[in-house]
Order: sequence, then C-alpha cells, then structure tokens
Amino acid sequence: MSGVLIPFRRDRKRDFASGDDEELLASKVEQVLATEGATNRSSGELPWRTAFGCQVHLLRHQRNDAVLAELARVYVRDALRKWLPEAQILELGVARDGSTVTIRLRYRATAASSRTRSLSIPIGQ
Repeated sequence: MSGVLIPFRRDRKRDFASGDDEELLASKVEQVLATEGATNRSSGELPWRTAFGCQVHLLRHQRNDAVLAELARVYVRDALRKWLPEAQILELGVARDGSTVTIRLRYRATAASSRTRSLSIPIGQ
C-alpha cells in the first residue's frame, strides 16, 4: 500500500511526498497522535472530522504524577485502536522526568510485518 505522507510535505519532484508500508504507517501514527480530538473542553481540530485525533493535549500543564502518566498511556492506546487499527502496539510506556512526560511507543503493521518503529513524544509541563 502506498499513499501521500501526512503532514504534507514536498519531495524532490516538487510534488507531495508519498511513501509506502512502514513509512506510511509511521506518518499516520504521528498524524493521529498530533491531532487534537474533540473533548468536553474543545470541539476538535479538524472541522470536518472533529472526533479524529488523540486527547493527549489535555495533559499539558497538569501535575506530573502517576495518574497523568497512566492517562497519557490510555489516550494514546485508545486513539490508535480507534483510528489506526492496522498499527499493532508492541510496547507503550510513559517516562516522567522532572516536568517532562515522554510517551514511548513501539509498533508495527499488523499485516505480518517484521519491522517495528519507535516514536517518542515529549509533553512539556
């Protein structure tokens, strides 16, 4: 499978960059986790699909404790299960260091892919 990488960017041909398989899946994972989904505090980032995204943005400027870490883990897990079921989560952890929370995610495509990818998302306080 191939498609246009999100967020949109240009390639050497001065066209929208495209990718396939693992590169495309990595692009989709980043898009889901970086988009603010609708909550009781906000209407969502995408006007045409307000529910799309992750609620991790709600954790900014909150007390950095065990509850916040668990919420971050649950928000990421739930968003990927809902919006990107083809991403098989292999490892999902949260590290707290001072005022920074870092979500560590390792995943692969569920279609018998042996290659895994990792992603770290820092949430500043």
